[in-house]
Amino acid sequence: MTVSLEQLRRCHVAVDLGAARTRVYVKGAGLVVDEPSVAAVNTRTGALIAVGTFAERMTGRTPDYIRVVRPVSGGTVVDIEMAQRMLRHLLGEKLRRALRRKPRLRAACCTPHDADPLAQRAAVETMVGLGARRVELVDTLIAAAVGCGLPVEQPTATMIMVCGAAATQVAVLSLGSIVTAQRIPVGGEAIDHAVVQHLRHAHELMLPTQAVRPLQLALHGNGITPEGPASTLIHGRDVATGLARSVHVDTAAVRNAIHTPLTAVLDGIGRVLRDCPPDLVADLTDRGIMMVGGSALLPGLDQMLRDSTGMPVAIAERPDVCAVLGLGAMLEGKIAPMVLNPLAE
Repeated sequence: MTVSLEQLRRCHVAVDLGAARTRVYVKGAGLVVDEPSVAAVNTRTGALIAVGTFAERMTGRTPDYIRVVRPVSGGTVVDIEMAQRMLRHLLGEKLRRALRRKPRLRAACCTPHDADPLAQRAAVETMVGLGARRVELVDTLIAAAVGCGLPVEQPTATMIMVCGAAATQVAVLSLGSIVTAQRIPVGGEAIDHAVVQHLRHAHELMLPTQAVRPLQLALHGNGITPEGPASTLIHGRDVATGLARSVHVDTAAVRNAIHTPLTAVLDGIGRVLRDCPPDLVADLTDRGIMMVGGSALLPGLDQMLRDSTGMPVAIAERPDVCAVLGLGAMLEGKIAPMVLNPLAE
């Protein structure tokens, strides 16, 4: 990893700014914030009305003068000022006062794999605006691998797949570093969009913003596996008339619509394996793929990967918070680097 473990031990707070949720880990206190990365703003006065879960519930239900914004897109901060205001409200006055008492506040922040310098600078400026004197950037892949208990410091291959809202990252790790990795711009939002477009074209039905999650729609039951329910009743708005309408949707057709964006993820896994040294690929036949991230909980996704790759696939115990817990473990000094024995003379 580019940042040494010694530098991370000096940090006081770790932040995972994701496209879907923001998580904050404070040294000695644990995970203190786990809220959606959403803020509601009054456009007339510029005042912040709500953040987190309450702001997310306001999506699509606000008058003209209230705007619901997402300051983080694709794991990258796109609105630095709004991200700082959102983090301040999520942390709360009491916790911010405790952090300000630190003489030299150090912070660690997750960044997507191959993030460009502008994205890294935006993450640093966001944390500096909260009072951090020094900011350490850690690759999300390494933080997530540490958080789910993979032996990243050992000279053996470990393959991790971070299924985020905006992108999916796949990597092979060895000796604490990334051997080869791919970032595929397909995530949970692309799966939601595929479901929405299928219902719009096949049934001329528009869905509410809050009802596009596949787990809440046609995928309850056993998800994208064939053993799921044959049909599901969906409520929405008719495209032509604008009136409320309910239709019975064939879940087999929804499964086919979801498989289309997931083929890009399978292609990315194939590219990672082709670029990986043969010795490490041999290790992966036994270890398989570890899935983390909120979209890893999509039912049937792990089985589809097993059928396509022929390798064992496992889902982490707490896949949605693995990255911030990995950062927290490094802050607390729970991860020790591998010590190489000196050559005997």
